[in-house]
Amino acid sequence: MVIGLIGAGNMGSALARGLGEPLLVVDAEPGRAQALAGELGGEALDSAAELGERAEIVVLAHKPAQLDEVAGQLGARSRAVASVLGGTPVAALERAYPERPVYRFMPNLAVEARRGVVCYAPGSRAGEGPERELLALMGRAGTVVELDEPLIEPATALMGCAPAFFALVIEALVDAGVRHGLPSERAGLMASQTMAGTASLLTDGGLDPGELRRRVTSPGGSTARGLAELERGGVRAAFAEAVTAVVEGGR
Repeated sequence: MVIGLIGAGNMGSALARGLGEPLLVVDAEPGRAQALAGELGGEALDSAAELGERAEIVVLAHKPAQLDEVAGQLGARSRAVASVLGGTPVAALERAYPERPVYRFMPNLAVEARRGVVCYAPGSRAGEGPERELLALMGRAGTVVELDEPLIEPATALMGCAPAFFALVIEALVDAGVRHGLPSERAGLMASQTMAGTASLLTDGGLDPGELRRRVTSPGGSTARGLAELERGGVRAAFAEAVTAVVEGGR
C-alpha cells in the first residue's frame, strides 16, 4: 500500500518511523519533508495534489486548522484518508472529504518506538476502503484501540498527553534523587528503566496496578511511607484534574 503523509512535524514523523514504510511526504517546510523521506527511504513531493494522485491512503498530520485548505489542494484525488489531527471529529473529516473512506486515529508519541497506543474511530464509509490493511499497518506502531468517537477526547487526555505526564514524574524523581546525592545521569537511567520495567510487568506480566503496588509495599515499610506522602501531596487529585483540564479544554 502506497502511503502519503501530509505533515512531517513531531507526531507525523513519530508515526512514520513507527510504521517503517518508505512514505511519500509533503510538508510546509520542504527541508523537513526531505529529511523524513530520506530517513525512511521514501520521497518528498512538492504538492499535496501530487501526493493525492500517487498515494493509496493519505495520512493527515498537518495542523488541524488547515483541514479545509489541504482538502482543497487534494481535491478528489485522495482515495482514502486517515487523520491523526487533534480535535478533528469524523464528521469534520467527512465534510472535507465527501464520498471517501475516512479513518480517525489518535496516536501517542511512543509510536516512534513501536510501543504506542493508537485510538481509532472509523468513518461511516470505512468498510469501503483499506480498513483492514490500515489497521494492520497502525498495529506495527503499537496497540490499536477502537473506541466510540465521544471517547476519543478522554482517551487523548489519558494516553496522548500521558507521555508528557510520565516524563514530568521522571523529572521529579530525578530531582529528588539529585537532592540526596545521586548523579543526575544515573538517577535518570534508574528512574526511566524502572518505569519501563514496571510497564512491562503491567502489560506483559498481566499484573493489575493495585496488585503490583501491594507487592512492592510492605506494611510500615519505606514504600508505604513514600506512598503516604504522595497521597498527602494529592497526586491522585492532580492527575484527575490534569485529565479533566485536557478533556474540557478540547470542547
